[in-house]
Amino acid sequence: MFGGCKSLTEAPALPATKLAKACYADMFDGCTSLTEAPALPATELAEYCYDGMFYGCTGLIEAPALPATELAERCYTGMFGGCKSLTEAPELPAIKLAKECYEGMFVGCKSLTKSPTLPATELAWKCYCGMFTNCTSLTEAPALPARELAERCYQNMFSDCTSLTKAPELPATKLAKKCYSSMFVGCTGLTKAPDLTATGLAESCYFQMFYGCTS
Repeated sequence: MFGGCKSLTEAPALPATKLAKACYADMFDGCTSLTEAPALPATELAEYCYDGMFYGCTGLIEAPALPATELAERCYTGMFGGCKSLTEAPELPAIKLAKECYEGMFVGCKSLTKSPTLPATELAWKCYCGMFTNCTSLTEAPALPARELAERCYQNMFSDCTSLTKAPELPATKLAKKCYSSMFVGCTGLTKAPDLTATGLAESCYFQMFYGCTS
């Protein structure tokens, strides 16, 4: 709707509480002058509803609250991708996730210093995949309490987070295919690896998990 509107400084009100498939997808993609996001009060989400909504909004400094507790497939995928001025992430209260729900949500948010709390214990395919990739100012990772993982759930989650100095505890005992694949690739500030206590492994579960962690 407003894709590439580089001079847009203010977004319209979006009062909907029940969303539809891809309803706001890419809505403000590339709106580089947008500094404030509209309120997003919806609690009933749909597939792809916020996919890429603010992608490339390089002037956006604050994210709106996201109150939904029940998610949908790819609902937040790439939502704030490339928002390099974003300093704080919204709370993400859901405890049951959906396929690719947070995939690439904050990719390239280079000013983000703190991640939201991630309380979910029921994961889904690629749910956190690439969530914080290239967040070069992120210094602390959130707790990841899930004990039963899903295929590719943490794949590339913290790739190239060069300021990350400590990895979160990984208490999971039931792993899945590629669950930790490339999770900390390029995290050059990471000095200590977490304990990996699972006794039963899965295909490629730790594939390149710490690749390029030179420290």
